[in-house]
Amino acid sequence: MRKARALILDFGGVVTRTLFETHDITEKSLGLPAGSLSWLGPFDTSTDPLWVSMQRREITERQYWEARAAEVGRLLGEDWSDVQTFVRRARGADPDLVVRPEARQAIREAREAGLRLAILSNELDLFYGTDFRKRLPLIEQFDVVVDATYTGILKPDPRAYELVIAALGLARENCVFVDDQRKNIEGAIAVELPCVHFDVMEPAASYDQALSMLGI
Repeated sequence: MRKARALILDFGGVVTRTLFETHDITEKSLGLPAGSLSWLGPFDTSTDPLWVSMQRREITERQYWEARAAEVGRLLGEDWSDVQTFVRRARGADPDLVVRPEARQAIREAREAGLRLAILSNELDLFYGTDFRKRLPLIEQFDVVVDATYTGILKPDPRAYELVIAALGLARENCVFVDDQRKNIEGAIAVELPCVHFDVMEPAASYDQALSMLGI
């Protein structure tokens, strides 16, 4: 009998397209002129010194997005003090628009192969809001959701990985964790959790690698 296995996914950037990739949706949703948002994070670090600071761990990921939220709010003449307002307004009325097609395919393949599915996110509900998640049927495909919005334990803290492993009830060697942030991958390596550093520029290849590690 084959051992139970699990695919553990970060959410933002892995399941959904990054905000960098959806500037067109954001600008349209907010009524901003095309090209108003020019920071591109990992897609062009020369446009985004704040992203570089985050990668150097001079600021946290949360601080990065709080700064971007405030910046976009100012473009609208509004005071956006929380990331949730930014994401809710930026993503528009249909959360399905921002889900990666590669994620849908990988989740379908994982389900068909009998894998368990988990999300390990630093701020799923804090970042996106509970309404976003409730309007995204894809979330129902996941057996386990560990969200630091509620646990207060952020990756790459070793306890974050232990929480999702415990919730799945599987040996870590039968799991593969996927994240687009290098520091979170380093955290997984530290607790000996098999992992894939998700490449936002090659999402299909990253998912293929993760599924291959799980025997698919």
